[in-house]
Amino acid sequence: MARIIKSCLQSALKCVNLIMAMVGIAMILYGFWMVRIWQRDMGGSSFDDFNSTAPWFIYTFLGTGITLCLLTCLGHIAADTANGFCLFCYMVIISVLLLVETGIAADVLLNSEWEKDLPEDPTGRFHDFKEFVESNIDIFKWIGFIIFLGQGLSVLSAMALRACGPNQCSNYDSDEEFNQTRLPLINNHPQQPAYVIVDPPFANKNEAWNMNK
Repeated sequence: MARIIKSCLQSALKCVNLIMAMVGIAMILYGFWMVRIWQRDMGGSSFDDFNSTAPWFIYTFLGTGITLCLLTCLGHIAADTANGFCLFCYMVIISVLLLVETGIAADVLLNSEWEKDLPEDPTGRFHDFKEFVESNIDIFKWIGFIIFLGQGLSVLSAMALRACGPNQCSNYDSDEEFNQTRLPLINNHPQQPAYVIVDPPFANKNEAWNMNK
């Protein structure tokens, strides 16, 4: 029973962990597309025009996507091995990521001038992405909800799997399979009398003494 529960938790953690993998891959692909568009725009301008301000939005987008993919790999390894240290690191990173996302969402919703806190984007990709999100706000609300839900379920699944322990199931199996075979071997040792080895010499002497009579 414990093995079945642990297997279900491992499968659940891998499934919800795939949500971040899909988001990370989508962000990387979109980031490469923005890099290609930016390089095409740079073709008709000198590099000094873009050197004043770095394309921070593209770098941030790519970095976030790569981080999510690496975090997905860590979550898959932690779910497969059920190692307590890996699960703890995974839970801490996901919790920090949730806090950062919550802070960003609160700043965007509560601060009407949140764009002034960001540096200027020379590529113009940030403005285009903002307009794309605003034109499909209902879809992005569901996407954000699914991401938050998947990360929350990842933390809960990792906590439950860490509570089960890495070797708990194997200990139960070894107790059930081998204890019944070990007990007779242990109980047989005290049943063997110590004088059995000495009996044959005495028996031979008695027979020889009776024959001499």
